[in-house]
Amino acid sequence: MGTLSLSDFKEVQIPAPWGHIAGRWYGNRQERPILGIHGWLDNLGTFDRLIPLLPDYIGLLCIDLPGHGRSSSIQPGMHYSVYDYVYVIPRVMRELGWSKVSLMGHSLGGFMSFVYTSLAAHTVDMVISFEILLPRTVIPKKAVDVVAQSMERHLVEEDRQGESNPQKTPSYTLSEMTKIIVKRTINSVTPELAKHLLHRQVVKSPLSPDRFFFSGDGRVKFYHLSQMEPGLAVEMTKIIKKVPFLLIKASKSSFVGVQCEVPISMLRQNNPHFELHEVAGTTHHIHLLFPEECARYVVPFIQRHRPPSSWSLAGKEQPLCSKKIQNSKL
Repeated sequence: MGTLSLSDFKEVQIPAPWGHIAGRWYGNRQERPILGIHGWLDNLGTFDRLIPLLPDYIGLLCIDLPGHGRSSSIQPGMHYSVYDYVYVIPRVMRELGWSKVSLMGHSLGGFMSFVYTSLAAHTVDMVISFEILLPRTVIPKKAVDVVAQSMERHLVEEDRQGESNPQKTPSYTLSEMTKIIVKRTINSVTPELAKHLLHRQVVKSPLSPDRFFFSGDGRVKFYHLSQMEPGLAVEMTKIIKKVPFLLIKASKSSFVGVQCEVPISMLRQNNPHFELHEVAGTTHHIHLLFPEECARYVVPFIQRHRPPSSWSLAGKEQPLCSKKIQNSKL
């Protein structure tokens, strides 16, 4: 058995009322793939180093969330919400004719996977989550201050976008963009690996050949991730007790902290297919910095819960290579 090739992909555009959801479908395009969802301010390039380590009998459809990478931004006057993002999952499923979904997410993408699974567990056959289960606990006073600041900055960004003036759009050299990505991730992504996130969000400036724009929607920076009431988290966790669920975290990470202790305990007791593994370190982007260590757990998990012998679901789902994919723009 071989592994996926990073160069064997098809660019896809999944229609949405506000435009389209952009993605790359790697590997097997005859059967339903795993759906890969990146984290906040990232894009599908976040999985670049993990993809070549995955078994080649599967397909992997990695998407850019709305406002990220090459996906369309939502309409002017609207704002981004993590809970609205969850609707992307069933939208992709409906457009491609899937009755079930396999999910792999990092950070925001992992939380989206948790929320969706708790709402529609009967449609999920597998979840792989990197560095998140529930949002981190935030001091209420600090949370209020952050939301207030974000509201004001969101309006400023909205006004700037409404002017549509390239001269007022911030432009950067590639070196400057690399530094911005490293800073955004609080040094979780190294300068050497920032290129994997840059290739989906670089747009040449029409004013200078050596300067570039970020393609993503600036409003994305100002959405907030609401804290989850512990009782609600418990009830959501109860629902996913039968869904194969793999959680991988950095050993010294604060993202999977005290707010996850009760849900993790419940999953360990009630879900025979739950796995929690740690990768040494503090970085939040463990799958990008330490793909081999992550693959050590991801590959056997996929082989157990989506083995080659059961990968084909002919007769149980609609045709998976739909005209919407076959006719998508390359």
